[in-house]
Amino acid sequence: MELFFLLVLIVIMAASLGSGFPVAFALPGAAILTILLAGASGYIFAGDTGAYFHSGDAWQWLSAGVTNLRSVYWVPERDTLIAVPLFIFMGIMLQKSKIAEDLLVTMAQLFGPVPGGLGISVVFVGALLAATTGIVGATVVAMGLISLPAMMRSNYSTPLATGTIAASGTLGQIIPPSIVLIILADQLASATDQAGVLRTNLYKAATGEISMPSVFDVGSTSAGEMFLGALVPGLVLVGLYMAYILIFAIVRPSAAPAVHYEGKYGAEFWKRVALTLVPPLTLIFLVLGSIIMGVATVNQAGAIGAAGATVMAGYRLFESDKRRYWPAILGIASVLLLAYVVQTYPMNIKLIRTASDQTGIWLGIAGTLGLITSLGWSGIRVLRIEGTMHSVMLDTAKTTSLVFVILMGAAILTSAFRAFGGEDLVREFLNGLPGGFWSKFIVVMGVIFILGFFLDFIEIAVVVVPIVAPILLADPSANVTAVWLGVMIGLNIQTSFLTPPFGFALFYLRGVAPAVVKTIQIYKGVIPFILLQLVALAIVGLTPPLVNYLPNRVNFLSDTSPPPRNPRLQYCMDQYVADQFAERGEEITAAIKAARALDLSFLPKSVAKKLTVAFENADAAIAGLDEIARTSAAVEAASIDYRPKLTAERWIEKDIRKAEEELAAVEQALSNTRSGISQARITRLKSRAEELRGKIAGLKTEIPTDWPQTYQAFRSQVQAEDKARNSYRRAADTSYENVAKFLEILNATPDYLALENEIQALREVIETSDNPKDAEARIKAVTKQLSRIAGAKDVSKPLSKVRKIMRKKKPKRDKALVEFEKALAAYQAQKAWRETAENQLRPGLETYLDAIRGNLGARQQPRLTREQALYMAWCSSGHRDISLNF
Repeated sequence: MELFFLLVLIVIMAASLGSGFPVAFALPGAAILTILLAGASGYIFAGDTGAYFHSGDAWQWLSAGVTNLRSVYWVPERDTLIAVPLFIFMGIMLQKSKIAEDLLVTMAQLFGPVPGGLGISVVFVGALLAATTGIVGATVVAMGLISLPAMMRSNYSTPLATGTIAASGTLGQIIPPSIVLIILADQLASATDQAGVLRTNLYKAATGEISMPSVFDVGSTSAGEMFLGALVPGLVLVGLYMAYILIFAIVRPSAAPAVHYEGKYGAEFWKRVALTLVPPLTLIFLVLGSIIMGVATVNQAGAIGAAGATVMAGYRLFESDKRRYWPAILGIASVLLLAYVVQTYPMNIKLIRTASDQTGIWLGIAGTLGLITSLGWSGIRVLRIEGTMHSVMLDTAKTTSLVFVILMGAAILTSAFRAFGGEDLVREFLNGLPGGFWSKFIVVMGVIFILGFFLDFIEIAVVVVPIVAPILLADPSANVTAVWLGVMIGLNIQTSFLTPPFGFALFYLRGVAPAVVKTIQIYKGVIPFILLQLVALAIVGLTPPLVNYLPNRVNFLSDTSPPPRNPRLQYCMDQYVADQFAERGEEITAAIKAARALDLSFLPKSVAKKLTVAFENADAAIAGLDEIARTSAAVEAASIDYRPKLTAERWIEKDIRKAEEELAAVEQALSNTRSGISQARITRLKSRAEELRGKIAGLKTEIPTDWPQTYQAFRSQVQAEDKARNSYRRAADTSYENVAKFLEILNATPDYLALENEIQALREVIETSDNPKDAEARIKAVTKQLSRIAGAKDVSKPLSKVRKIMRKKKPKRDKALVEFEKALAAYQAQKAWRETAENQLRPGLETYLDAIRGNLGARQQPRLTREQALYMAWCSSGHRDISLNF
């Protein structure tokens, strides 16, 4: 019956959507009706409202839906969606300020002389508008009204013209800032948590271990990472569009002719180009650049974009006055002033100490007031001119409400889908597909592509993604990142605007296209661009660094980057060190050899031993790199034969677990049989239990008899590689750490020598002091200073004994003096070797540390260097198969 009500849920939802019922009410309405129907049916026919649910009852699943609904708004950590109204406001403001019209006209004049130039200009403007407005409908309508007539007059192929306009208008769905990416980031944040649980359970079931190493965890994503990850794929798609138009124009010049500008390319023309291009590009830089450089979060960048759009609208709509640019100039000057002040002065009122500090605060106040004045001035202009501000605010509220109501409805629908076991069915279906991750991924992408023919991007993002994303992210065979999966889904969802019969971009263009343009021509025109989107999908799918590199780069170069010892970086860090030795191994080994030749005979044995151990471990670490390469190659070679055996074994084990779970459910049902249950049903349950026991026994016989030996043999090779890596890391750490600590001792020598007179003066205190408490305080003060000096423990220790003796009411001064002489002798001995080491050892040891700091000693550094960060970004941007560990 669970399957029946799951089918009822899907039918009700499909019927309501197909009838034109609002999506915002169709999703939760279908869920609530189905849950109530299942609960009532269970109560009537089985006497239990939870009889036809996967687990729980009707009230629990309605409550779960409300909980999902509340999580959209009331979870403090989930602030991603705050950016939605800000970016919507920015887009609508720019759309109503006629920025698109200016760009289209100017770019058509600029690119017109190139073959296919008008089409290329439309793609270029579409990309710019995508990075500013991001509103598909407004972009398609604007380009359809302005560019389509011009392209038709220039004898452009009608399918090419309409396809170019429709496809360019959809770029706003993948080029950031994009509402789709924000919604996907929000959905994937929850999906990664679920995926982490699934992967942990898989690891425990496969290995029998209590916990899973953190290096195998599923990484989450954010809206900022989604923006960064989608930037390059969006530009790839733009490049494909432009290349297609250019090739089409070269092959069929009559269908996409060059259009020469009738005016002159003089100073006035280039001034107009600059005034048209620079403001949108500046806004793009402020919004995306602030995210990329880590200056602002996505929410803060949305606020920057909204403010910038208001300033741009303030001068664009105010055309007939010489003071047109005054608010914008004031805003730019204020921003530059604030940037200068922040870089030059400490902007903290509590820390004002000098007149210079006060100057910085006053300049900051002036810049802030100037920026507020600029925004207020622009806002008043926009409000007074045709009530534009009122219209923008109203449209923003409508669009934002639509997005959030759909999100809430989808949360309740997801709860109902899980209530009837839909999530488990999807998981079992996908996990049951042969071919591993890629077969599951291709099926999911195909389903999303087909759904794009009928559903809008929001419905797909909030209904499909929460169900399939955890399954794909949990799969260790591909070990994909959440940002890559999100961008792939975003690229796929983008096609929903172009695919007939319900592609919204097609409807928008049909509404503004002249009657001479046939609908079939529009459909024909978008087909090549749909194929180009699929090509882009394939390119990005086969080249994960296109998505992952930029987020990784920003992360590793930021102030909050993970330290070099982070477990998730160790695989790439080992590769980095190996590459360093491949490039400059002779230089590093020469520095190690020179350090080993240093004379350590004058040092205390314990100190000399630590330095000797460091040099020995440096050699051991170099040998360890070779051992890592050897064991890694051995694992890679063994995996060729082992992988298919492991796959077959895991399939059998999965079938066994599934049968055991069903058997447990049947046995539970038998143990809970009540008098109302018929004898026939009890008989069927017992028969099913016996059938399952036989099935489990049969499956166990399919396991090869030599599997334990095969598994253990491969595990031994994996453990050998892990041992080699761990041994190398310990040796590398010791090779740097011991020498670094010794140099800390030498660095403390001036402070050490400064205490000589105070230590000498303690003799008199011990011999003559009549007040034990004063003597103890004097000794305690010196001991405390010594404890802060690296390497002075052998002096402070006997002084501590002196202090204990002098603490007594009748101290034994002779005994105290004996301990004091030990401390003084230790001090003089250490003073001698410190001074000698300063002259004879420091230069050589510093050369040694400089040579290994960026390789063997990399893990001991507080943060990654720029070179290391860039290497980590590239190395970790690929997807590494970790399934052999499961």
